[in-house]
Amino acid sequence: MRFVASDETLAVGRRVRHLRTARGLTLDALGRRVGVTSSMLSLVENGRREPRLALLRDLAAALGVTVNELIDPEPPTRRAALEIELDKAQRTSSFQRLGLPALRPGRTLPTPVLEQLVGLHAELARREREAIATPEEARRANTALRVDRQSRDNHFPVLEDLAEEMVRDAGYTSGPLTHRTVWRMAERLGFEIRHVDDLPRSTRTVTDLANGRIYLPPASTPGGHGLRSLALQAMAHRVLGHGLPASYEAFLRQRMEITYFASSCLMPQSAAVDFLAQRKRAKELAIEDFRDAFGVTHEAAAQRFTSLATHHLDIRVHFLRIHEDGSIYRGYANDGLPLPQDVTGAIEGQVVCRRWGVREALDRRDHATESYQYTDTPAGTFWCSTQPGVAPTGRFALAVGVPFSSATWFRGRETQVRRRSTCPDEACCRRPDEGAAARWEDRSWPSARIHQHVFSPLPTGVFPGVDSAEMYAFLDRHAPSSDGA
Repeated sequence: MRFVASDETLAVGRRVRHLRTARGLTLDALGRRVGVTSSMLSLVENGRREPRLALLRDLAAALGVTVNELIDPEPPTRRAALEIELDKAQRTSSFQRLGLPALRPGRTLPTPVLEQLVGLHAELARREREAIATPEEARRANTALRVDRQSRDNHFPVLEDLAEEMVRDAGYTSGPLTHRTVWRMAERLGFEIRHVDDLPRSTRTVTDLANGRIYLPPASTPGGHGLRSLALQAMAHRVLGHGLPASYEAFLRQRMEITYFASSCLMPQSAAVDFLAQRKRAKELAIEDFRDAFGVTHEAAAQRFTSLATHHLDIRVHFLRIHEDGSIYRGYANDGLPLPQDVTGAIEGQVVCRRWGVREALDRRDHATESYQYTDTPAGTFWCSTQPGVAPTGRFALAVGVPFSSATWFRGRETQVRRRSTCPDEACCRRPDEGAAARWEDRSWPSARIHQHVFSPLPTGVFPGVDSAEMYAFLDRHAPSSDGA
């Protein structure tokens, strides 16, 4: 069995070697003093054998130091620190996958060469952390995360309890979470919230961990949910103990966790469940009421509903946000709705049936209220409420739906609007009318609108999509030494 040296064992070994050579002792000479063979001592010095306490005491006495000095984790010299760094680099899985032999940094290896090797390993590690994720990797990671959420009914008790505890400790009682309560939560974590008008374009917020500051955009929308959510998400990284994401999948999971935490703070579980349970008893569940009761966006309320409906109300549910071209931007379903998928199981970018309520809502001009529809599908009949909207990227539509048997709990259940969908059968809504095709197939030539996102690379960087140079320059500008704080 191959022994894997720990950083502490390596540091002890290098310190023993440093002290031994400083005193002009050979391995044999020191070995005789402490009663071990030179080969055993060599294993200790190279970090391949962890010395027992008795041997540490004998070595400390023979070298004229205390045991504490001997086990000091700080490398004794720059050379020793480089040797330890090289050993650590050669123990990583990325290096071992190369199949290259490990290099032992013996005394004959010049220090400049050792420095270059350590520097090369550091650069390779940085590039691996910042490696661009392929579209396949990103879709796989996103799909795995969605399937995991679905298996949990999109409910994470640890995050729920943590959010509830924090908002209650900060003074929350009921209704919308106030800006003052959010600011108080930040103060309890040691953060000061500052609004600035020069945030890096690639960021939504920036947290200065050294000086305890969270930088947000200007407070241009008094009472809006956006700034509260951004502040809570920034705090969540600290609250949840996040480290640098080691992969694109880890990055996506962290994003999911901070979004969920912020949502759980803005709509605390106890208050939200009480509200929804009362509406269910009255058979008046409506996302627009839930939205207004907690002062959040329609989409935030809809997604929050998916995390509470099954676990607390015994209602299985689906949620969709689609672009104006009918493609899925975000989706979730644990109620059996047959969401379109590609061969990898990903739903993002897939086009939903034209007969579904969420697609038909795109033709509505009234964005003020919800509309309702029943849809017969190969998997059964589903009811949904839909809400269209307009974003900088174009029109979109949101839908929250449930199986037919659960529609009884919702406002809008009396709707007479009913459609039939047989998708993925192309005859349902994708195959053109035969007469129209015969008239125009050979007499038309469209110029297609190019979807620019198809050609856009996935974001790179330790924090994907963030321009590090721009962010660090921003932090320099706002550091206390430069603003007189």
